[in-house]
Amino acid sequence: MKKTLLLFFICIASASVFSQTPSAKKEKPPIDYYKIISAARDTTFVDTTLSIQKKYRFNYLRRDNFELLQFSNVGQTYNSLAYSFDRLNLKPLFVAQSHHFNYKEIEDVNYYNVPTPLTELYFKTAYAQGQQLDAFFTVNTSPQFNFSIGYKGVRSLGKYQHILTSTGNFLFTSNYHTKSKRYLVRAHVAAQDIYNQENGGLTENSLQLFINDSPEFRDRGRLDVKFEDAENKLEGLRFYGDHRYELLSRRDSTGFSVLTIGNVLSYEDKFFRYNQSNAYKPFGPSYEATNLATKTKLEDFNVKAFADFNNSLIGRISAWAGYTDFNYGYNSVLILDEQRIPNRLQGTIIEAGAGYEKQYRGFKLSGKGAINVAGDFDGNYIQGAASYDLNEEYNAEASITVHSVAPNFNFLLYQSDYQNYNWKTNLNNIKTQELKFEINTKRFGNASVSYTGIDDYAYFGIKENDSTPSPLQTSERVDYLKIKAAKEFRFGDFALENTVMFQQVLSGETVLNVPQLITRNSLYYQNHWFKRALFMQTGVTFKYFTQYNMNAYDPVLAEFYVQNDQELGGFPLVDIFFNAKIRQTRIYFIYENFTALFGGKNEYFAAPGQPYRDNVLRFGLVWNFFL
Repeated sequence: MKKTLLLFFICIASASVFSQTPSAKKEKPPIDYYKIISAARDTTFVDTTLSIQKKYRFNYLRRDNFELLQFSNVGQTYNSLAYSFDRLNLKPLFVAQSHHFNYKEIEDVNYYNVPTPLTELYFKTAYAQGQQLDAFFTVNTSPQFNFSIGYKGVRSLGKYQHILTSTGNFLFTSNYHTKSKRYLVRAHVAAQDIYNQENGGLTENSLQLFINDSPEFRDRGRLDVKFEDAENKLEGLRFYGDHRYELLSRRDSTGFSVLTIGNVLSYEDKFFRYNQSNAYKPFGPSYEATNLATKTKLEDFNVKAFADFNNSLIGRISAWAGYTDFNYGYNSVLILDEQRIPNRLQGTIIEAGAGYEKQYRGFKLSGKGAINVAGDFDGNYIQGAASYDLNEEYNAEASITVHSVAPNFNFLLYQSDYQNYNWKTNLNNIKTQELKFEINTKRFGNASVSYTGIDDYAYFGIKENDSTPSPLQTSERVDYLKIKAAKEFRFGDFALENTVMFQQVLSGETVLNVPQLITRNSLYYQNHWFKRALFMQTGVTFKYFTQYNMNAYDPVLAEFYVQNDQELGGFPLVDIFFNAKIRQTRIYFIYENFTALFGGKNEYFAAPGQPYRDNVLRFGLVWNFFL
């Protein structure tokens, strides 16, 4: 399937390129004509510059992973060094959230408008017998219609036994507007799969060999793992479309008044499978001794109608109503401890919401709220924000958010061939309150402070006398403070970029574990070479986080769970890099985790029993073609 999609992409891109090759050479349009439109309809443009921030985003996720800790193989999950509670969902999320870091949600999809065909190729080496490629192509067949097609694929064997990863993200988008721009429509299709072989981590004996840095076992494939017969896979297929029409439109020199109506449709099928050839005793008793297989499924259909009134005097007022039909569950009904475990959570939700936004000179006020007015889950949120742009160099924003939503589906209902992983719960809604303040300046750097209070916090943890994780909910309030600051200092051709985060769990520290301090510092040199034909950067990046009770990973659930018996972390991560830009091509050489050469691996883990990655030299590039 992946090879077919990739071949289809190449054929479409090639046909479009050749069909639009001009007979005479034309001047390339300005770069800001190549527009990127987010799901929230914010517009930016293609950026081909080389910066230290681009180096931070040159990874499997294609975004800055400062608050994440990678597992040993590319394509595996990430442990969280910090948390954000800003997703305003009104219904539970799907299972296997640890596998969703690379899963594109509706709000992650961009749309495009370009004057000439645009191609971007991303390539980066993996760790053993593999590679990662992200290929993207977009074209406007007319000024009104654009489509894009992209495929992101990763396959890597990894250094340890039975840890192969293979992921694929196929995305097709299109958008159209009439010449008057009164009618706009956009749509996308996303087909995604994330496959991981699971080994449960190192055995106790191998852990000691790893910690002692035994020379005979620096070939990590010689270390024993807990099992070599398990795998899980997350799959999703989504169809999405939204359109809008300006029912009333008045624009003149004195102001404007625009009334827009529209609707949004989406349908998504998601699957999560866990397979294991032989039952693993530490997971507890099982219904099957061999060929264990569990499949979790969610069918999710959403439709929303909205109206939006935008007036130059009073601002923008919007209102919407939505309907959701969901079907989550399994194909079997279980009896456990004389209790019936149902196989489905199936129902509907009707939501209603409204929003307001007003800008006056440098000030901007915004707010929105929504509530489930009927259906099988209660949920609501309200959010307000105020910001001020003094000029292009200074911006500040304050916001408050109150949110209530049911825990994710796998907290409420779960089935497995392992008896300990079967439950049906009646948990309360998780209630979150957040205050946040941000300031961004070109001269003094950026800073943010957030305070989050959570009631009825739900998490996975180990009950007393149990050995496997279960869904738990604490009656203790969780209070979480996060302070982050970033500033770059320049000294001629040298620069020092610094990002520092301080965190403190003021209450509930036994259920929400984070390192108190995270820091990342990059010292580098940059300049133009060869008569400005090449722009280069070279330097070193240092990252460090303090020791803490790091969450453990469970492969059956594909979730992290809280443990308070083992402190890990407190080790430096040092990368040495050489980056260069030639025309629209950015080239990266990175020697990752240089400090792993010097031994001392007592806390050198991405999760309990899961070693962090070793030192490795990696190469990659990002190449843009403008035709």
